Amino acid sequence: MERPAWAPRSIDITVPSVARIHDHYLGGSYNFEVDRETARKAMEFLPGLPRIVRANRAFMRRAVRFAVAEGITQFLDIGSGIPTSGNVHEVAQAAHPDARVVYVDHDPVAVARTQAVLAGNEGARVVAADLRKPREILSSPEVQDLIDPNRPVALLLVAILHFVEDADDPCGAVAELREAFAPGSLLILTHASYEGIPLPPERAAGVVDVYKDIRNPLIMRSRDEVARFFEGYDMVEPGLVAMPRWRPESEDPDDEDPFAFSGFAGVGRTA
Repeated sequence: MERPAWAPRSIDITVPSVARIHDHYLGGSYNFEVDRETARKAMEFLPGLPRIVRANRAFMRRAVRFAVAEGITQFLDIGSGIPTSGNVHEVAQAAHPDARVVYVDHDPVAVARTQAVLAGNEGARVVAADLRKPREILSSPEVQDLIDPNRPVALLLVAILHFVEDADDPCGAVAELREAFAPGSLLILTHASYEGIPLPPERAAGVVDVYKDIRNPLIMRSRDEVARFFEGYDMVEPGLVAMPRWRPESEDPDDEDPFAFSGFAGVGRTA
């Protein structure tokens, strides 16, 4: 397999990547056949995965616009993935030209592509780091330069926590990030769950096995388990709901594809 110019020399292009699989669901071109093959296997069990991913992106954009309307112009997007249209900085800076965004991801392709997309944008940066090590994120030069912790920050953990096992203490990481920012900061979160998937759980469980096979466990948490990440936050209406039901732009979100209602989305605010 020939290595394309955009692929960092450090990566093994024969090993699938969650970020590149996600890129494929979104119709992106920064993925390899090994990623596409894994995506096809996952879709044998959960054919609506691309629709779930698009609903996730649509929620993210609505939540970013909400944050700017609430006066927040600082964004920390952890687990940002490979850039596609409608990125956080594009949405935030369209709503407020002075908005500042720091992206964080540990996938080399995601970091390299984000650097390319952000070239010349003084209000946005990317950090190569991992959610499981919040101190490294908070102490990075990019965060130190762009994010003022004394002003409210919107922390985005969109489709990332379901790739962090309980043994790695995801609640502890979220709490440490919460404590780093000023009152009035927001947590913008989505999470996978068996709840809402329009298929029997035993069939949907097959997708969990696919991700386990590539050594990237997918943790399907219940609504109550997802709600624990919002400890220390006051939930913004309408609370923790299916993605299309969080402040929908259409009059009837129930017209959406049934797969779009898989999992949960919510926004919380610190007092």
